[in-house]
Amino acid sequence: MAKQARSSIKPTADRHRDSEATALGKPVGYIELIESNPNFRWLWGGQVVSLLGDWFNTIASATLIAKLTGSGLAVGFLFTIRMLAPFTVAPLAGICADRYNRKHLLIITDILRAFIVFGFLFVRSESQIWLLYMLTGLLFAVSGFFSPARSAILPDIASPRELGTANALGAVTWSVMLALGAMIGGLTTGLFGIYTALIVDALTFLVSAGFLLGINLPGASSATAGARTRSGQSALRYMLQHPDILFIAMHKASIALLMSSGFQVAQVEIAKNYFVIGVGGAIGLGLMYGVNGVGSGIGPILARSWTGDRDKPLRISISLGYLIGTLGLALTAPLFNWTAVLLGGFVRSVGGGIVWVFSTQLLLHRAPNEIRGRIFGTEFALFTLMGGIGTAIVGAAIDLLQDVRLVLWGMAFLPLIPAVLWWLWQARYSRTG
Repeated sequence: MAKQARSSIKPTADRHRDSEATALGKPVGYIELIESNPNFRWLWGGQVVSLLGDWFNTIASATLIAKLTGSGLAVGFLFTIRMLAPFTVAPLAGICADRYNRKHLLIITDILRAFIVFGFLFVRSESQIWLLYMLTGLLFAVSGFFSPARSAILPDIASPRELGTANALGAVTWSVMLALGAMIGGLTTGLFGIYTALIVDALTFLVSAGFLLGINLPGASSATAGARTRSGQSALRYMLQHPDILFIAMHKASIALLMSSGFQVAQVEIAKNYFVIGVGGAIGLGLMYGVNGVGSGIGPILARSWTGDRDKPLRISISLGYLIGTLGLALTAPLFNWTAVLLGGFVRSVGGGIVWVFSTQLLLHRAPNEIRGRIFGTEFALFTLMGGIGTAIVGAAIDLLQDVRLVLWGMAFLPLIPAVLWWLWQARYSRTG
């Protein structure tokens, strides 16, 4: 009986291979998707507003802690909390995303996050840093429920023909809002103060919740009967039984550990001590984040013009993304000048964006609805765990070595490891898949 139950949940791609994908027709365009799908339009509108506030918070909180403590380790600990807090709730978050109404879950988490961010306004001195850490932990623990639910809801509101476009547009929106939000957040923090940026962040969560109210989920898609009857199914056990899904879900963890999370800590150090623009380097930090956003948006869009929604090109492009990320880190590491730093960050984010978007696309194709929330919850848990480890290591290394350039050179060639491992898996997968 157990064997029967396990075999009844098969990856979507086992039923929809490339040869069958053509039956879906040509993927819809980005503008067409926004115009023709009101549910996605509401979800996307909420994402735009919410992400704007997210980057206000990133710049403001990082600038605040750097200003109050002057410690790279303290900044690294902040980013570690931001990564590890979602990890602690990930197993429960995935179950909730499968068992309860995903729309309601998104709205509740947005409202909770708004009230938590207002608490940041009480952090005024170094002796209150504990409060900033505690509120950051609460904020990102709640976000740990939001992210799997948002990933899992996408196939509920987008048809198979729309799914690839919806995923790409969501990722590009993240990148664009990183660019705009980080730059505007940096300017706001630098010109009007840290607390003004935090107020804006809190309000954006409330506006996002208002957008999400407009979503009309078809039927009981967010809590299907299959999900209820299989509520005890372990995502990790399922992924071990389907190793391709496991390897796909590990890409974001690889990005976090080797390419992005530690790099965020390094960027704070660069902005604060090497190329200082604005109060505490806030404007310079915002510009670096902004360039990263542009790169992570452009990369997948350009690559998708070749890959489309086809399985094999998506997989090949992931390996190329890691190689591009290595190049970007190598360009940044010497810190020759401000232009080289921005260019290196741009190239690094092009590679990271390709890996992120295309691994999500493959997972959306292959993860069955009954357990989709738990799979995305597990993926998010791996991502946050590795991100927390990455930020802690880089923050400590900066304090120990007292030279961020040495740390960046140490990071530069690490993305080659997952590139090679993924290539080896594809060689085996192409023979057995």
